[in-house]
Amino acid sequence: MSSGNAKIGHPAPNFKATAVMPDGQFKDISLSEYKGKYVVFFFYPLDFAFVCPTEIIAFSDRAEEFKKLSCQVIGASVDSHFCHLAWINTPEKQGGLGPMNIHLVSDPKRTIAQDYGVLKADEGISFRASRILRFWQLVGCYPGWVLPFTRN
Repeated sequence: MSSGNAKIGHPAPNFKATAVMPDGQFKDISLSEYKGKYVVFFFYPLDFAFVCPTEIIAFSDRAEEFKKLSCQVIGASVDSHFCHLAWINTPEKQGGLGPMNIHLVSDPKRTIAQDYGVLKADEGISFRASRILRFWQLVGCYPGWVLPFTRN
């Protein structure tokens, strides 16, 4: 796993990237938009991967609970925003996500994954990992999981 620039107790690396929003629209977002909020920022390897849908759907299903705690949930992978949208538009029964209540960020240049220390450089994908941000400061890191396994 890459070391990255994200360190607990230090400002979280800012990013600007295209995300698929809950309404299915594309929007350029940056971490600075969430200043003053908590952010659960999770990474996953690839869209349409075997393990990923269950955990992403679980985050989405609880988005309202996070919102009540002034917390935004953001997912990211190295796939394009077009691929994210295709996965969202694919029914769950066919390996898709279905409608999402969270933002899915596209990181095709792998800079966000690199900055947050979750890039599996030899494969060009990110590990499954979570970062907890409080008011733009990294306060928690949950390490990358071995790729066939998931978070719980």
